[in-house]
Amino acid sequence: MLVKTYCSAVQGINSTTITIEVVVSKGINFFMVGLPDSAVKESHHRIETALKQIGYKIPGKKIVVNMAPADIRKEGSAYDLPIAIGILAASEQVKSDNVSDYIIMGELSLDGSLQPIKGALPIAIQARQEGFKGVILPAENAREAAVVNNLDVYGVSNTREVIEFFNGDIELEKTQVNTRDEFFSRLDDYEFDFSEVKGQENIKRAFEVAAAGGHNLIMIGAPGAGKTMLAKRLPGILPPPSLHEALETTKIHSVAGKLGKNSSLLPVRPFRSPHHTISDVALVGGGSFPQPGEISLAHNGVLFLDELPEFKRTVLEVLRQPLEDRVVTVSRARFSIEYPASFMLVSSMNPCPCGYYNHPEKECVCPAGAVQKYLNKISGPLLDRIDIHIEVTPVPFRELSEIKPSEKSKNIRERVIKAREIQEERYKETAGVYCNAQISSKILREVARIDNAGSMLLKTAMEKLDLSARAYDRILKVSRTIADLDASTDIKPEHLAEAIHYRSLDRESWAG
Repeated sequence: MLVKTYCSAVQGINSTTITIEVVVSKGINFFMVGLPDSAVKESHHRIETALKQIGYKIPGKKIVVNMAPADIRKEGSAYDLPIAIGILAASEQVKSDNVSDYIIMGELSLDGSLQPIKGALPIAIQARQEGFKGVILPAENAREAAVVNNLDVYGVSNTREVIEFFNGDIELEKTQVNTRDEFFSRLDDYEFDFSEVKGQENIKRAFEVAAAGGHNLIMIGAPGAGKTMLAKRLPGILPPPSLHEALETTKIHSVAGKLGKNSSLLPVRPFRSPHHTISDVALVGGGSFPQPGEISLAHNGVLFLDELPEFKRTVLEVLRQPLEDRVVTVSRARFSIEYPASFMLVSSMNPCPCGYYNHPEKECVCPAGAVQKYLNKISGPLLDRIDIHIEVTPVPFRELSEIKPSEKSKNIRERVIKAREIQEERYKETAGVYCNAQISSKILREVARIDNAGSMLLKTAMEKLDLSARAYDRILKVSRTIADLDASTDIKPEHLAEAIHYRSLDRESWAG
C-alpha cells in the first residue's frame, strides 16, 4: 500500500514541502531514498524502538521510503515522526484518510516522546501558503508555529497522541496565539534603561543620533568608562519593530534554534554581542550545514563588537559587504542560501594596548608608535562604513554620586521615532531605504544641501582638523539626522558642527 505524508525542509529562512512516500510490500529489508543524510538514515532504528515502546511495530516486510523532491538534501532528525506515521499508515496500523492534510514534523526519542525541532515558524508559514489544514509538531514548538493564523496547530508530546488522532480516538487541542496581542504587549520589554547611566550626556546624545538615523557607531575610551553599559541600552531607544520585522527576526532565530521552549514572537529588537574569538563563518553564517551567523541573528537589531581590534582581521573584513548590501549569500556547489543582515553595528575599543591614552588622570605606558599600530588593526574600508566615532571618557565622581535621575530611554525613544517618521516619509518612493544611514551618495546630494555658512564651516573643519576625504559624506548623513531630530527641513551650521564632532578617528592628528 502506498501512503504519502508531508513534512518540510528548511533552507535559509524559508522552507520547502517534502513528500514522504511509503510503500509496504512483500519481501524483507528497509530502503530509504531521496538524498537523506546520516541523521535521516539513522531514523529507522529510532522509529523501530520508539514504536515498540508504545505498543506498535514496523512490519517485517519490504519497506521503501522515498523523500521527494530527491534533489534537495534532507538533513536532521525532524523527519522521524512523518516517516513513522507513513510506515504505520502504509501497514494499515493507522488510518490514512487525513494523513495528507497535515504537515508533520518531530524527532523521536526511544520512548516515543518528541523532541523540539528548528524552523517551526517558516514551516508553518509554508504550510498555510500551500493550503494544508494544519501542522502537527512537538509541544515545545507549538506556540512558535501558532503565530501563523488561519492554520490549525497541534502540539503533541508523544507519538501515541498522533496515532490516536489519525485513528479518530482522541481530539488534539489546538494551540492558539493572538499574534497582535502578543506583539503589542511586549514592545517595551527591555532589561536596560538609559536612566541608570550617570553622566555621559554627550555619549547618550551620540546614541540618540545613531538610533534616529540607523548609523553605525564606534566608541573609543579607557577601560571602565561605560562603553559596554551604554551599548546594551541602545535597543531600548530604537523604534519598536513592525509586525513584519518581528516575524522576520523570529524566523531567523527559529531556523538557528535560538528560540526558547514555548516561545512565540520576538517583539523586541535583538542585541548580539559575540566574543572576539569568533570565526568568520560563525559571524556571517555558513558551515557544512549552513546556519545563520551572528550578523543575521542581529537582523533588525544591534550587533555589538566589544574590543574591536582584538577580533581577527579576516573576521572584521567579512563585515564589509553585509554592511553595504544588508544581506549575506552563502554559496555552495549545489545550492545558494540568502540570509538577511540589516543591523546596526556598534563597536568599542581601547585607545591603545594599555587602555589609557588620552586619559585625564592615568598615564599611557605604551611605547612610541604603539597607539597608531593598535588603531591600524581596524582597516580604512571598515572604518569608512562607521558614521559616528565618539570618545568616551570616565565619569567623574561628582556625577557618579548625583542622586538626580537621568533621562529615561522611553523619552529618548519618542524623539527617535519622530525623526524616523520624517525619514520614512522622505524616502517612501525609494525602495529599500528607510533611514538616513541607508541612502546613496546621489540621494545624499539631494536631501543634505547646505548653505554657504555651512559649506565654509565644513571646509574649515576638514582643513584644520585634518579630516580625511571619506569623512565628508558621513558628516552630511549624520547632520541630516541631527536636523531631523530638530524637525528642521534645512541643515544648519550647528547641525554640521555636531556631526563634525562625531568623526574622532578620521582626524589624521589623532594618535599621531
